[in-house]
Amino acid sequence: MIAAALLIAAWINRAAGPVVVATLSALVLIWCFFQAPVMCGAPVRGRKDGCRNNATGLLMGCHIRQHRWQKMKMLVLRRQVREFCSGLFSDGKAALVTLAAVGSFLSGIVAFIPGMTLG
Repeated sequence: MIAAALLIAAWINRAAGPVVVATLSALVLIWCFFQAPVMCGAPVRGRKDGCRNNATGLLMGCHIRQHRWQKMKMLVLRRQVREFCSGLFSDGKAALVTLAAVGSFLSGIVAFIPGMTLG
């Protein structure tokens, strides 16, 4: 994604201010949550690893409407949060998207810490 490349360039070049870095960080985070191509992983009867269909984003399910609700419900119900979090590192693609989301979140926070700011 272009926003991720621009975010890295903004940190390396130090020409962009903290508002630009925070905006790019938010864009990357939103992309990871709602658009990144990952495996669905919604709970399915008879499969321990969950649904294997392609999904868009860490928070969204596949083309099956019920799977979208199941993924969102996993974040709300305390018993299923662990299952959702373990699915974030289920394969290489999901782990990469998860690490990109965490990195962009931390980047947005660090951009506003005095002494760590750019420029």
